[in-house]
Amino acid sequence: MGECGAPGNRRSAILGDVELMFFGRFDHSIDTKGRMTVPVQFRELIAQGAFMTLGFDHNLMVMTSESFTRLTERINAMSITNPTARELRRQIFSNATPLELDKAGRILIPQFLRDSVDMDTNATIIGAGLYFEIWADQSLSSHQEMVKGEELDQQRFASLEISL
Repeated sequence: MGECGAPGNRRSAILGDVELMFFGRFDHSIDTKGRMTVPVQFRELIAQGAFMTLGFDHNLMVMTSESFTRLTERINAMSITNPTARELRRQIFSNATPLELDKAGRILIPQFLRDSVDMDTNATIIGAGLYFEIWADQSLSSHQEMVKGEELDQQRFASLEISL
């Protein structure tokens, strides 16, 4: 299979930008120091830097530095007189922390973020395209129970105008 881009770029000519996205679901443990192994297929994507912040569904979000920069630019462009924009700034910026992979492919999840989402020793990592989410197992189970159902999916997703 051919490769595209600069030398050293391991992207496939067939898959292209899709390879730069986070896909899949992985169950991982968190050690007593708050370290969690990142799935192998995600490591290359965050090797140049990443940020973690509080998500919107009682979870954590991890995005590349590039994606986080785009997000911060959009948030910073919002009016500081808008109370909803101020709340979003607080949620994203006050909980954001830069991430680095250690030699074993682990990241450190700060205690304050683990406490915020009731995370203890087990977590599920879910690819979400341009970012990935880290869920405490019990929070993910509760969330999935709340949102499951074919009829509910049809109603909820109809307005998104998803087409191929």
